[in-house]
Amino acid sequence: MDIRKVKKLIEMLEESKVSEIEIHEGEESVRISRHSSYAEHPQTVVHVPSNDVRQETVSAPAGQSTNPAQAEAPKEDLGHYIIAPMVGIFYSSSAPDKPPFTEHGKPIKVGDVVCIIEAMKIMNQIESDANGVISRVMVENGDPVEYGQPLFQVREA
Repeated sequence: MDIRKVKKLIEMLEESKVSEIEIHEGEESVRISRHSSYAEHPQTVVHVPSNDVRQETVSAPAGQSTNPAQAEAPKEDLGHYIIAPMVGIFYSSSAPDKPPFTEHGKPIKVGDVVCIIEAMKIMNQIESDANGVISRVMVENGDPVEYGQPLFQVREA
């Protein structure tokens, strides 16, 4: 598709009250939207079931040495993890210009929205299933997440 045609479509979109144009010419197609789909889609609240995701220590067989850095690491309570209940894209806030729902050091309660996971163009609000303080945010805004992936580590109060 010729770039002049695309520019003309953009001009037509700006001059009209139409919010989106999609044109197909043979095997080529172009879709121009006035608004981002990020904040337009309805949001669904998903309750995250309580699952404890903990790292397990595996000891080396006799005669083999273990990593000295691991051996010296202090054993600490790993706390509770809020995990992804679905595959999708992680968003820390409801819109790019809004503050994050939660961050490191913030106290949370059961039922507080901690993030959004976009799955199939639906924004799903993820709620906390524990009371405590966020001790670690384990994913970055815009990162893809897998089902069961830890999103936040919570030091329970």
